Amino acid sequence: MEPLKVGIAYHSNRLLSQVKADLEDIVRHHFNTVIHMFSHNDWVRCPSVMRDIFAATAEMGLDFWVDNWGLMGTPGDPSHFLSYYPDGHRYFSDGTLDAPRVCLNNPDFVEWTKEWIDAVYEAGGRKIFWDEPALFINEKRFSCGCPRCRALFADRYHREMPVVPDQDCRDFQIWTILHYLEQVSAYSHAKGMVNSVCVMLGGQHGISLENIGELGGLAGMDNIGSDPYWISRQYPDRTGAKVYEFVYRNSLKNLEVCAATGKNHNIWIQAYNNPSGREQDIVYAAEAAYDAGARNIFFWGYRGCEGNEYRAKNPELAWQFTGDAAARLFEKERARVVAEGRRNLEIE
Repeated sequence: MEPLKVGIAYHSNRLLSQVKADLEDIVRHHFNTVIHMFSHNDWVRCPSVMRDIFAATAEMGLDFWVDNWGLMGTPGDPSHFLSYYPDGHRYFSDGTLDAPRVCLNNPDFVEWTKEWIDAVYEAGGRKIFWDEPALFINEKRFSCGCPRCRALFADRYHREMPVVPDQDCRDFQIWTILHYLEQVSAYSHAKGMVNSVCVMLGGQHGISLENIGELGGLAGMDNIGSDPYWISRQYPDRTGAKVYEFVYRNSLKNLEVCAATGKNHNIWIQAYNNPSGREQDIVYAAEAAYDAGARNIFFWGYRGCEGNEYRAKNPELAWQFTGDAAARLFEKERARVVAEGRRNLEIE
């Protein structure tokens, strides 16, 4: 079994002295992995700073992954690519502009992503985290319905793209996401980089946990994961036991797909937007992911994401419980390893 990785998403600041202090805080809270954002702003304005941040992370003995934060639009910032390529906007099938997001079928965006990969590599990153690639869909409309996607759809299905989505539209979304990830992950893989991806839950994202197996066929994708976040899902009715059950069942589903496709995994725990008095649910969720078999368990994010609008209501307390959760994961792992060693030696 692979060594336990317990990671924290970090997108707090770019002051190296403060980053170093935060990395020390991260180590004190029992983490061994950091997920660093590498936004377009980081790429253009402070690539040497990011190189120093990556180096400082490694010097602390921490592994790190590099997140494509905001590259294609939210999650993260609205995509800066659209300032340079205004014809790259994503549209809904009813003709409405999806202003902050990029069409994944835009060939200029694929090449732009490859340039971003080069920048990450130059800064010292060797592990890329493709963060929640998604295309919106509901019972009334879907994306992307830009002119390029409409032409591609017509070529594939020999009819015009409808406004109201049907199965062909869902299949086209899956193909679009896979085609983009196939191109960019192959490029980074050829550079010796590791690729990981995380998808959301629910059926409105094109690819989600419900059809995560579609990602298993990507040769350049090493690790596929999901984020069973629970707070927005009828949260007032969820007890700690219900949170545990929710995260366990969804983590197990992810891990079963990974076992079937030969991929590694990543499972994310919600350490943001936590209501006051429910911070301990972070611990229950982490235990559930571990008990389901996860050994790459990550938390979003550092200090309850106190620098964001979606911060925990009590970031300090959320961070305290996040550290408790990380410590308990290592306690469980040590107990498992010792028990296995005793069994091997037939020691009671």
